[in-house]
Amino acid sequence: MLTYHRIVSIEDKYFEPLHKLLQTIFPPEEVLAYELWREPLEDPTIHVYVALHEGEVVGSTEYRYYPELRVAMTDFTIIGKPSLGIGRFLLRNREQDLQKLADQSGTVSLGMFAEVYDPYRAGEHAFGGVSPMNPIVRREVLSHIGYKRIAFPYVHPSWDHEGQAVAELDLCFLPKNEEQTTIDAALIASFLEGYYAALPNKPEQWLQMMEQICASESFELLPL
Repeated sequence: MLTYHRIVSIEDKYFEPLHKLLQTIFPPEEVLAYELWREPLEDPTIHVYVALHEGEVVGSTEYRYYPELRVAMTDFTIIGKPSLGIGRFLLRNREQDLQKLADQSGTVSLGMFAEVYDPYRAGEHAFGGVSPMNPIVRREVLSHIGYKRIAFPYVHPSWDHEGQAVAELDLCFLPKNEEQTTIDAALIASFLEGYYAALPNKPEQWLQMMEQICASESFELLPL
């Protein structure tokens, strides 16, 4: 049986195994240093949950909801072991929690952002050798859920605070309205400016991308 447990402090006994799992699965530039997690975990708007199986951290998801923008963001979803139903378990619990957050804020969500690697550009990332985390599998899972790729070249600042541009991935959006084919550029810009405000070192490629977004009206949502 799986248990959904929220982590709100690096002192939580499950945080260390979560951080090790993150380091096992993701490349170094994608993992925030241990001590730098202290402030985000104490932020009530950032939701970090782990899936526990017999006392072991076997998966995790981090997300947040922006009532002023009426959108959510899935920061990451990781699965540490196959054949336990972890992906579905995290998805359903996250959906229920996000609906509760929208209800509490008196808003109706427009959808949810997520970043996903392009397996044909990021084939060298083994993701810790965990088969469910393979880039091709991850991309197909997001496609099955209903995510769509936002049609512009995407980079983001590295989470190691080195100010490097992380490419080889796409920014995606899961619209509540499945018939939606475009997304407002102003919404994307507002979201990205807020989401990456915590990283002071922005690469030039990111700044140029933001200029392109701000100069546009909308972008297509394409199949993933």
